[in-house]
Amino acid sequence: MIDRVRHAVLAPAIVLGLAGLPAAAHHSFAMFDQKKIMTLEGTVREFQWTNPHAFIELDVPNDGKIQRWAIELNSPNNLTRQGWRRTSLRAAEKVTVRIAPLRNGRHGGLFLDLRKEDGKVLDSGLPKDGTPVNVPRL
Repeated sequence: MIDRVRHAVLAPAIVLGLAGLPAAAHHSFAMFDQKKIMTLEGTVREFQWTNPHAFIELDVPNDGKIQRWAIELNSPNNLTRQGWRRTSLRAAEKVTVRIAPLRNGRHGGLFLDLRKEDGKVLDSGLPKDGTPVNVPRL
């Protein structure tokens, strides 16, 4: 009887505790070097309007070759509040993008802002002065 009560209490508590782990792990920005700002000029290969984060796949010419960059943005919900739409970027558009690069040197980063060929600017709302966001201050 005591074992049944213990299982009836512990099982839901464990499930609820584990359910919170992905949310806690999801919001780390530690993989990005937020003290550095890189500027990339390239062509949008794909704009992914997906949860939990939208992405820009950008083809960047470098020494006669094309490098593919994966750029992480905010969630579609937050981007919508900032004026973005699913149609804000299209494949084949030429853009200049500023990012906080990945610390490991791979071709990726955290989106800061971009300028389209027509001069329109799309922004992240994040600081552009190297001030880290979502990083604990020690």
